Amino acid sequence: MLLLIGAFTIGLILALLAFGVFISFRIFAFPDITADGSITLGGAVAGVLLAAHVHPALATAAAFGAGTLAGATTGILHTRFKINGLLSGILVMTALYSVNLHIMGKSNLPLMSERTLASMADTAIHGWTGRAMLQVMGWEVSSRDAGVLALALVAAIVVGTLLYVFLRTNLGTAMQAAGDSPQMIRALGVNVDNMIVLGLALSNGLIAMSGGLLVQYQGFADVQMGIGMVVWGLASIIIGEALVGVRDIGFVITGAVMGSVLFRLIVAVALRGGLDPNDLKLVTALFVFIALVLPTLVTRMKRKAIVTT
Repeated sequence: MLLLIGAFTIGLILALLAFGVFISFRIFAFPDITADGSITLGGAVAGVLLAAHVHPALATAAAFGAGTLAGATTGILHTRFKINGLLSGILVMTALYSVNLHIMGKSNLPLMSERTLASMADTAIHGWTGRAMLQVMGWEVSSRDAGVLALALVAAIVVGTLLYVFLRTNLGTAMQAAGDSPQMIRALGVNVDNMIVLGLALSNGLIAMSGGLLVQYQGFADVQMGIGMVVWGLASIIIGEALVGVRDIGFVITGAVMGSVLFRLIVAVALRGGLDPNDLKLVTALFVFIALVLPTLVTRMKRKAIVTT
């Protein structure tokens, strides 16, 4: 049960990462590697503010703001200075490593004794039930685990709903159009460059917020925590699209949450089954590679079958 609850909690927290990756990779087809640095940036900013006894909600909001600045920087490098999109993200991600070290002052920042959203959720559940351990389907679950799971679920639902509403507004529709057909939307008088900067800012803001929530759940911020996270987000998006399809933006957002949770469950089961943690990033990369290549191979096989018949 602890494995299941932990996998669901981290999966829901990283659903915000999947939302951000969806905006950059799916809406704009922009290979934004900034994500690996911005999730750490969000964790670093939130961690330092929590250590300074700032309210956890404000620390999480500050993490979102820091992420928007990182994403906007990538967008400006690409649109204003005409630097290749992939290279722009690499430049910002590389710079953020030093920035994050300066923010934290060291490579690892413990937060176990600080007031966080996780500790507040624990206090709320404990105060409501009057017990430190709860019975869930015959299993004993701590009030902290139950509270953080509820918090992560609420965060995923609220942020996903706000993202859906935003993408249905005129600005959100223009953003999607800028990604789908920049020539058409430019002819209608929309500044495509501004849409890209805004989209990348929103994308990395969500990713940094995910980092801010993650450090509050795990109890520490680490400068290495962002390595490979963009691949994780892609895997979540791919699994979600396989589950619910891409018929509507609401389905895609829901699929991102489902994909993130399912992918975390797969990882947790694999680790429980004996997978070497050192191989986790390699296996994740191989999974995404197969998921990206498989549809093309299936299409080719179908075409060959039609030709031969």
